[in-house]
Amino acid sequence: MAPGNTILILILLLLSVPAAPALGDPGPLEDVVIDRYYIPKICLREVQMGDFIRYHYNGTFKDGKKFDSSYDRGATVAGVVGVGRLITGMDRGLQGMCVNERRHLIVPPHLGYGSIGVAGLIPPDATLYFDVVMLDIWNKNDKLQVTTLSKPEHCNRTVENSDFVRYHYNGTLLDGTPFDSSYSKDSTYDTYVGTGWLIKGMDQGLLGMCAGEKRSIIIPPFLAYGEKGYGTVIPPQASLVFSVLLIDFHNPKDGVFLEHLEVPESCKRRAVTGDFVRYHYNGTLMDGTLFDSSYSRNHTYNTYIGKGYIIPGMDQGLQGVCVGERRRVVVPPHLAYGENGAGNKIPGSAVLIFDVHIIDFHNPADPVEIETVYRPEGCNVTTRDRDFVRYHYNCSLLDGTKLFSSHDYEKPQEVTLGTNKVIEGLNSGLLNMCAGERRVLIIPPHLGHGESGARGVPGSAVLRFEVELISMEEGVPEGYLFIWHGDPPANLYEQMDLNKDGEIPADEFSTFIKTQVAEGKGRLMPSSDPEKVIADMFQNQDRNQDGKITSEELKLKSDEDQEKIHEEL
Repeated sequence: MAPGNTILILILLLLSVPAAPALGDPGPLEDVVIDRYYIPKICLREVQMGDFIRYHYNGTFKDGKKFDSSYDRGATVAGVVGVGRLITGMDRGLQGMCVNERRHLIVPPHLGYGSIGVAGLIPPDATLYFDVVMLDIWNKNDKLQVTTLSKPEHCNRTVENSDFVRYHYNGTLLDGTPFDSSYSKDSTYDTYVGTGWLIKGMDQGLLGMCAGEKRSIIIPPFLAYGEKGYGTVIPPQASLVFSVLLIDFHNPKDGVFLEHLEVPESCKRRAVTGDFVRYHYNGTLMDGTLFDSSYSRNHTYNTYIGKGYIIPGMDQGLQGVCVGERRRVVVPPHLAYGENGAGNKIPGSAVLIFDVHIIDFHNPADPVEIETVYRPEGCNVTTRDRDFVRYHYNCSLLDGTKLFSSHDYEKPQEVTLGTNKVIEGLNSGLLNMCAGERRVLIIPPHLGHGESGARGVPGSAVLRFEVELISMEEGVPEGYLFIWHGDPPANLYEQMDLNKDGEIPADEFSTFIKTQVAEGKGRLMPSSDPEKVIADMFQNQDRNQDGKITSEELKLKSDEDQEKIHEEL
C-alpha cells in the first residue's frame, strides 16, 4: 500500500460517521451541511469541544462510492473533538451530537482534504459525505455518575470498603449495547469492594449502597477498561453503564446482628448454652427471598443451643432469649453456610436473616418450678405420696396455647399420688399441698411427656399447669388396699365369717370390711370406687377363684410380703 494511502487511513480512523447516499448537489458550500435524521428522545449529554467520542461511520463521494468505513474494519473510531485531530468538517459536524444520534454530513473540500486530497484514495477538491452514529461521549474531567433508582425504607447499614457484596447487574455500553449480565448466568456477582477486584468505577459506585437498593452507575473509560477495552465485548475507550441490584453484603469481621422485635415484660429466665429451645422461624435472604420456614411444616424447630447442633450464628443468636420473645438474627455467611451455601435455596456467601419466635426452653437438669398462688391459713395437713387427691387444672404451653382443662368435665381430676397415673412433674407439683391451695407448675419435658410428646402435646414441650387442690384422703402404703389402724383381730377369720358356716363369700367379706371402716378400725385405699377396691381385695384372697375364702386362703398383707405374694389386707 502506498504511504499516502496509509496516512489517509490513519487519519480517517479518527472519524466515526456512517455513509449515506448522496444528498444532491447543494452547490459550492461554505460550511458543513448537517442533517440530523435521527435524534433520540432522551439526550443526557451533547458533544462539546475537548470531549472524547466513539462512533461508527461510512464515508462516500457524491456518486455514492465508498472511500472508507469503520464498519468494514469491525471497530469503532475513538478520538477527541476540536483539538485538530479530525478534519475540520468532522470537528464541526460532530458538535452537539447525542449518544445514538445519527447524522448525514456534507463536508466541502476546504473543510476536508482540500486541493491536495489523499493520494490514491481521495481526489483533490472532493466533497465528502459521511453517515455518522454517535456511540459514546466522555471527558477526562468526568466523574462517576450514580443514580439511585430505588431504595428500601429501612437501611441500617451501607456498603463500605473491604465489604463482601453479592449483586445482580446488567452491563451495557453507553449506546445501550449489552455486554454482560449476571441474570443470564442465574447467579449473583460476588466480590470484595475496594480491594482491587473490581474496576475502579464499580468499586466507587457500590459504596454507600443498601441491601435491596437499585442503582444506575455510568463509568467513564478511565475508571473502567480504558484504551485496551475488554475482549470482544467492550471496545477501547468505552463508557460503561451498569444497572445494579445489591442482594446482600457483609464484612468478614462481622458478628451476629440482633434486633429485638418483641420482648415480654416479664422475663424471669434467659436461655444459655446447654438449654433446649423450641422456636418457630422464617429464614430469608437479605433481599427478602424465603428459603425456609418452620411455620410451613407446622412444627417448631427443637435443638440445644451453644453445642454445635445448629449453625454458629444461630448458636450465638439464641443466647439470652426469653420465652415468647421475637427476635431477628442476621447471620453473616462465615457463621452460616459459608462460600458453598446449602442446597439450591441458600447461595454461597449469603447473609441469612432469621425472624424467630421462642415458644419455650428448658435445661435437662431443670426441676419442676412451683409457684404458690394461694395457700389457706392454718394449713397443717398436706398431701403425701400415696394420698388420694381431687384437683382442678388448666394445662397450656408456655406460649399460652391451651391444651387441657379439668373444667371441661363434670368432676375434678382424681389420682392416687405416686402410682404413675400422671406425669412425674405433675405428681411432684401436687405434693405438700393443702386443700384449697392453688399453684402454678412449670414442668420441663423430661418430667412431662418427653421428646415424643403425647396426643395434643408437642414433643419436648414445657407445660404450664394451674392446679387447685379440692380435697385429699390419706393413702395407704404401696401394695396395700386396706390397712388396720391398730392390730388386726387375733381371730380374724372367725370374725369375718359372719354366719359361722366355715366359708366367707364376697358379700360377707364386703360387709365385714365396710364395718371396720365405719368403726374407724381401718381404712381402704382411697378411691372414687371403694366397691371395686373391696372386690379386688376379695379376688386376691380367693386364691382358687371359687367365689369364697377359706381359712387356709386368708392371709394378712404382712404375711404375704414375706412369701412374696400379692396385695392384700
